[in-house]
Amino acid sequence: MYETILFPTDGSDHAATVADHAIDIAATRDATLHVLSVVDDRAFLVLDDERIERVRDDLRTSAHEAATRAADHGIETTTAVDTGNPVECILDSAATVDADLIVMGTSGDEYERNVVGSVSQRVVRDAPVPVTTVGPDV
Repeated sequence: MYETILFPTDGSDHAATVADHAIDIAATRDATLHVLSVVDDRAFLVLDDERIERVRDDLRTSAHEAATRAADHGIETTTAVDTGNPVECILDSAATVDADLIVMGTSGDEYERNVVGSVSQRVVRDAPVPVTTVGPDV
């Protein structure tokens, strides 16, 4: 049923817990895990070029760490870092990799929750495939 799983990660501490769930599902289903980090370009309005590059590097590292953990479990993985609106990037990536499941966390940063709305809520609403969400208290 699930052959291609998309795991969008924001590099937060909670993302490691979400990765455990994504890895478990992928291992159980012998699925490919696509790890995606998105640099939210709305943050570019307040960040200098050096900080933007550090954010990209941190997200690349986070995606690579999740992919390495999955590979250690024998799971085929890919990683990608995209820039833009996180919801759009996640949905575009799901279509591009032909994902049949998205596994993501439900907590975001304070800015996201208060100003823009929940990324996970919007992905759940708009995704053409099932979305498994993992809350911060799991």
